[in-house]
Amino acid sequence: MTQMEKVLYTAKTHTTGGRDGAANSTDGRLDVKLSSPGVSGNGTNPEQLFAAGWSACFLGALSVAASEKKVALPANRAIDAEVDLGTNDGGYLLRARLNVSLPGLDHNVARALVDAAHQICPYSKATRGNIEVVINLV
Repeated sequence: MTQMEKVLYTAKTHTTGGRDGAANSTDGRLDVKLSSPGVSGNGTNPEQLFAAGWSACFLGALSVAASEKKVALPANRAIDAEVDLGTNDGGYLLRARLNVSLPGLDHNVARALVDAAHQICPYSKATRGNIEVVINLV
């Protein structure tokens, strides 16, 4: 396990009620109702939150990779993230796809940036070897 040398930020949340509860951050910036995936309800679910967090982080990692390679990213870059919740003989598990759009960039340049971002992004590091992940360039 890689050791952390310096803490840049600590997210603090308080969650009650599990998948049918609520979560809020101690700084008041996050206040969401939760509901189970696939059922009617007024809240989001942990898989959606994970998809949003990972794709936002990955876009940040793309910016770092582009800066290092001196490549200008398109303003309309985007990620459509898909996180599956499923089961197998061992119980519940996740699987994910990040569909990365970098319109106007040469395919080989875009692929190199996506591959570099996948090495930089903390979410990618956390999931590597733990869940099935596919990074698509669309």
